[in-house]
Amino acid sequence: MANQIDPSRSLAFQVRAGNQSTLQRDLSGQDLYYVEARQMHLHQKEAITQEGVSGSIWRLPSDEGLHLHGTDLAPFPLGFFNAGLQGDLIHTLVTLALQQAIDLDEIRVELSNHYWLTGSFVMGTGQGHVEPTKIQIDIVSSAPAEQIQQLVQQAMMASPAMNYLRSAMYQNTFAIYINGRRRPVAGVQECPGPDAIDPFIAHTNAPEAMTSELNQLIQKLMTKEDGQIKAASATVDGRLIRNVLGHGVWRAGQDYAQMETWLEMPGTTHFAYRSAVGSKGNAPSALALLSSGIAFCYMTQLSRYIENMKMDIHGIRLVQMSPYEISQGCGHAMPIQTHLFLNGDAPEATHTQLLEIAAHTCYLHVTAATAHEPLLEVVINPKNELS
Repeated sequence: MANQIDPSRSLAFQVRAGNQSTLQRDLSGQDLYYVEARQMHLHQKEAITQEGVSGSIWRLPSDEGLHLHGTDLAPFPLGFFNAGLQGDLIHTLVTLALQQAIDLDEIRVELSNHYWLTGSFVMGTGQGHVEPTKIQIDIVSSAPAEQIQQLVQQAMMASPAMNYLRSAMYQNTFAIYINGRRRPVAGVQECPGPDAIDPFIAHTNAPEAMTSELNQLIQKLMTKEDGQIKAASATVDGRLIRNVLGHGVWRAGQDYAQMETWLEMPGTTHFAYRSAVGSKGNAPSALALLSSGIAFCYMTQLSRYIENMKMDIHGIRLVQMSPYEISQGCGHAMPIQTHLFLNGDAPEATHTQLLEIAAHTCYLHVTAATAHEPLLEVVINPKNELS
């Protein structure tokens, strides 16, 4: 398998077509999103993400920007998560509107996530924190304003992605495999059930696209934030603030939403994503983007600690199981199982300590454990609407 992201190939592609889950099609039922991810070169990561037990499988790549000594060739993990939040809200709005025969002409979403870090990667005292997500939804529709307001509230309740923000999941569980052997975890809750299969064993060949057509599922844009990028410090004096900004759009007749995300930092790159809206499944679902972002973020924290603390650990791989449910109009993001595979000559206690430390600094695992109601604003038929 290739060990670096090839910028000449499509960044994301479909590996296998599957059946769309009722979770996505009808906004009902339960399904499991299965992410297998590995570290490649530096902060480059690759995920093979399956949308439900019999769903489609997608190859999705991630990287970090130059401030973390990444190569900036693919979207950063928190950008995946932001895009997944946008896309799932848009998909839920459109699906509910179709069920209720409400005509929607256009949906625009502005969404910002706010994180901060305290402590030190060198000392192993880093701690991630999260603030409430801010969302503005602009909707163009001929339907009565009261009906649109009600539709938005229903979508906020039915979206599993929104539930990830507003509910605290205290039972996220972990397993660790050191040089091929499962060992007990420390400081976190143990995954129940059988061992997961190491992605290195499960995938002996590189994932291949079903088609050679480059369908622009994920793109690195030419847009950059103003200013010169600065390397992030391994030790935080006070708070290290990370704001992730994004906007998305869907127009009537489209079977996808188009999102853009970026870090609010000098010199950072913007990335674009597509996620499926409706039942065609010609792009990854928003929950696939969201789930992959969680896995990628956790892996970034692992590799940052390994780099800064000079651990003799390599070959980071994981399997992440993310169940989602929609029942009686309420979406639920269920507790996540993370099976971590590490290799190296560092002591076993160092490996297990790394798993716990990364869980405390991973902004998205902290988000899962923190209940924050999103700050929502709805604008109906804005005067400056764009056609």
